[in-house]
Amino acid sequence: MITIFIFFLILISTADAFTKQRQYLSLQDSQFLSPQNAARTTLRMKPLVWDKRLARYAQWYANQRRYDCALRHSNGPYGENIFWGSGNGWMPAEAVTAWVSERKFYNYWSNSCSGGQQCGHYTQIVWSSTRRVGCARVTCSGGKGVFMTCNYDPPGNYIGERPY
Repeated sequence: MITIFIFFLILISTADAFTKQRQYLSLQDSQFLSPQNAARTTLRMKPLVWDKRLARYAQWYANQRRYDCALRHSNGPYGENIFWGSGNGWMPAEAVTAWVSERKFYNYWSNSCSGGQQCGHYTQIVWSSTRRVGCARVTCSGGKGVFMTCNYDPPGNYIGERPY
């Protein structure tokens, strides 16, 4: 009888921990991860998974940009997409939408962007060997706007290689 009671307590505590973790992940999922995986799904690619280590790195770097909101890359060991928007209402899904919208400028056959356009944010999201992502958002001081970043591992966007 006591064994059943202990088992029941363990089951309840495990379920509670899972629920709390799922709530945290669902925030990341709905804001950053889902829209990127939707872009990958259209190409029948494996979805990215949220990586806490990458999210910590992204948060560390976003905090560096909190004071100036400069649209500069971290030059770290990961693939990276960055976003800046004026005002403070920008949400992660809007940053991802901007990155994914570069799809229209990517030409698979020439493996290049249309003249004068950017498409590297999109190609990083759909880079076939990338498996993990972590992202962060900060509101910059002094009304300078919102800065967001996502980091990808393994990185992509190697010159001369196609993303998929």
